[in-house]
Amino acid sequence: MKITYESWADPSPNFIVDDAYKGALDVLEWAFEMYEEELVYACSFGVEGVVLIDLISSVNPTAKIIFLDTGLHFQETYDLISSVKKMYPLLDIEMKNPEMTLEEQADKYGEKLWETRPDQCCHIRKVLPLQETLSDATAWISGLRREQSVTRQNTNFINKDENFRSVKVCPLIHWTWKDIWDYVEKHQLKYNLLHDQGYPSIGCQPCTLRGDMSTGSRSGRWANKEKTECGLHQRTQMNK
Repeated sequence: MKITYESWADPSPNFIVDDAYKGALDVLEWAFEMYEEELVYACSFGVEGVVLIDLISSVNPTAKIIFLDTGLHFQETYDLISSVKKMYPLLDIEMKNPEMTLEEQADKYGEKLWETRPDQCCHIRKVLPLQETLSDATAWISGLRREQSVTRQNTNFINKDENFRSVKVCPLIHWTWKDIWDYVEKHQLKYNLLHDQGYPSIGCQPCTLRGDMSTGSRSGRWANKEKTECGLHQRTQMNK
């Protein structure tokens, strides 16, 4: 029986936590065995994303990966996606667009909604598209790490996702920023060139600034605002 939102019971599988690499593979192998084609990876194509893609490809080379294409991403992000598609040709990588175009959003809410009502902008351009994607999936993979922020320190390998009424699988929770980059170097992975320019966490261009590259924190996301999450990893209540 699959563990779903409706039948949730904490599975507490015996993943190895003293070895970040092996632990992540154990989680992924368990998840794909549990959910098969009903498991999707929502990838932001930051450095954690390329690590997870490489790990996922070793477990399921035809896995489904989605990128929430808000229409506001850096060109470097789109360039990386093109490279990744060539490197892993069997992976099913989908560019998921919001129902509302940027022009329609501006007509309804005004120009630069990300400045005036950033939560609303994220809801339209990220949360709703993921909700639509997960309507056909039982579980999804995320690259959250506990080290990234205070709001993520209680993340577990397997989580009941109240926001999307789904199960969220997080294989990298025990990985450090150093673990991530050691893996990239060891496997010679391509990554978003913005990391070399001082961007530890990369989202939409208008809402992303340089941050602390020594820790990989999310300090550059929605800088100078109280907002710390886009809504994918917290309970949100918004209207279209």
